[in-house]
Parts: sequence; C-alpha cells; structure tokens
Amino acid sequence: MRKSKIILVAILAMLAVSGCKENKKIEEVTTMNENEKKTETKKVVNEELIIKENGKEIYGKLYMPEEEGTYPAVILSHGYNGSHTDFTTECQYFASHGFIAYAYDFSGGSTRSKSSGETTDMSIFTEKEDLLTVLNYFKNMEKVDKERIYLFGGSQGGLVTTLATEESKESVRGMILYYPALNIPDDWRGNYATEEEIPETVDFWGLKLGKKFFVDMRDFYTFDNIGTFTGDILIIHGDKDAIVPLSISERAVDLYENAELVVLPGEGHGYSPAGAKTARELALEFMQKH
Repeated sequence: MRKSKIILVAILAMLAVSGCKENKKIEEVTTMNENEKKTETKKVVNEELIIKENGKEIYGKLYMPEEEGTYPAVILSHGYNGSHTDFTTECQYFASHGFIAYAYDFSGGSTRSKSSGETTDMSIFTEKEDLLTVLNYFKNMEKVDKERIYLFGGSQGGLVTTLATEESKESVRGMILYYPALNIPDDWRGNYATEEEIPETVDFWGLKLGKKFFVDMRDFYTFDNIGTFTGDILIIHGDKDAIVPLSISERAVDLYENAELVVLPGEGHGYSPAGAKTARELALEFMQKH
C-alpha cells in the first residue's frame, strides 16, 4: 500500500523542495503542463441536471464528452456560500479529458443556490445528505463507469465530501480535496460557550445561517469521524491559507491510509489563476492514475 506523503509544488517555476517533517516523505513532482498539449482532448457538451428526491431539488450542471461511451465520473462540491459555477473550469477541463463532471448547488448552501431550500436550514449534515443523493443518482447513470466515481470538494465542500465518503466507501474510487475545512466544527464550537448562547440566525460572510447550522455540529469532532476510507486521496492546500491552516490537511493526511498532500507555495484559500491551473492538472493526473 502507498504511504501518505507531502509534496511541495512550486508554481510557474522549477520545483523546489524545502523543509521536512519527521516521517513525512517530500518529493518533487512535475505537473501536466508539458504533457497536456500532447493529450487528445474531447469535445464537451453540458446541460442542466436537476436531481429530485424526498421533495428536494438539487440543481447542477453536467459536463461530458460528446462522444458516446461509458466514462468515469467526478462530482464537485462547492464551499461555503459558493455555487456550481465555482467549478465550471474544472468541469470543462475534466470532461475534455474523458470524465463526466457534475457541479451542483447545495440546498440552502448560498445566496446564489438554484437548489431548493433555505440558507437557515442548511448545515454540514444537510449538505452531506445532498452529496449522497447526487452520488446515488450517478451510481445509476447509464454512461457512468460505476467503478470509477470520484468525489471532489473545496473548503466546506471538502469537509462534506469526507463525511459522505465515510458513509459510502464502496461507491467512491477516490477523493480530491482543495483546502478542506475540517476545522469548521472546532472553530464554531469556540464561539459559543453554551447552546443557549447561539442566536436563531447569524449573518456570516454574506450568508444568513440558522441555529441548526451550529447545533448540528456542536458535539461533532471531525477527526473522530473520518479516516476509515482506504481509497486514494489527493489533498491540495496553499501554505498561505488564512482560513484553513495547512496543519489541518497535514493532520488529515496522517489519518488516512492512502493520502497525499500537495502544498502550493504562496497560495491562499482560493487559488490564483496559476495555482488553480496547477491544482486541476494535478487532480486530473490523480484520477487518471487511480
């Protein structure tokens, strides 16, 4: 079995390796920049896909190669107050390289969400159920290679992706996580000494949250509830992230059996254009290898 490792990638420069933690293997890697132009790409088609279940509608955009056939699939989950459009570039890129890609809106997940549901009813666990609903849909989709379904999540969507995978391990081939916000429950728990102190609504970063968001995860400890997935995992995290400390992903890569962490020097919570390009190339390379 492959051991967990940390990889440092320098963007738009020759790769440089510096610093080393005990029992962490630091390696140089090359991205797909040089080889991408040699890769045959496919013409992509996209369409709206609304998944309906239990009175709920989950809105998303489906991207796939125009050519008929069966393809591996990747489901992309956005972060806090994000939307499916946050991963449009990734979806187009993955589909052009032979994947079915679906990015969707969490129910009540943002002010821009086209899915049903109110933001005041959203929590990390309602988002987990949304992702499981989408995953179940794709497991029954005719064009999808059922043995190769990948889950991809950014920030809060990364946390939700780890939770959904714990409940559906046999259906997930691998995970790709961008700066996964596994620290969310701990951070918010520290804001309120007791449950009674939690307001009915909280306006945070442009989104009105309900009390449910905080109560649902008050007694939830992320690292006690993840880590049993033995499939391959790629975590990509910038070393200048001020929202989710790099140490969170370092802790995660130690917890999982088959995980690697790629550190992007100079990148924060949300990548620069150069960082985003490198990240999606690494994500594609990961899915093609595994």
